[in-house]
Amino acid sequence: MKKFRGKRRYFRNLRELSVEQYNLNFGQEGWFDTWHTHLDFYGFGNNSVKIRREHIKAHIVLYNNLLDKLQTFDKPYQSWIELVDEDAGLDAVYVHTPNPNDDNFPLKIEDISWNCTIPKYFKDLINLNEFNVGHYEWETTNHYIIQSKNNGIKL
Repeated sequence: MKKFRGKRRYFRNLRELSVEQYNLNFGQEGWFDTWHTHLDFYGFGNNSVKIRREHIKAHIVLYNNLLDKLQTFDKPYQSWIELVDEDAGLDAVYVHTPNPNDDNFPLKIEDISWNCTIPKYFKDLINLNEFNVGHYEWETTNHYIIQSKNNGIKL
């Protein structure tokens, strides 16, 4: 694989994007049907644990920023980070509310184990006083959920 050049600039821009770009519309009719965004869309984190960790840090920054913005939202909501062990390109931050598309709120993911072993590659990035970490398997992939203990409705 071709060498990943310009990492410092790439991650600086990613952190700035996480803070500045995501202005969610919380207007009168605001709703989210499992809205999500992938910060490592091309899966660069699959090639290096160091690069994966930097993307996870950016997801956490974005998640915290969205939680701050959701404090002014007057409707119930769910929000979480989902990390897919086998494919960094599927890692995402989610927001979900009651919506006109489907009667699927609150979203319930079956078989989440909230007493799971947290993988070493992101264990030290998570403040367990603020966040719950859960695990579930879907088809052949392992998914980890990171969700605030104090904000939103639990999955």
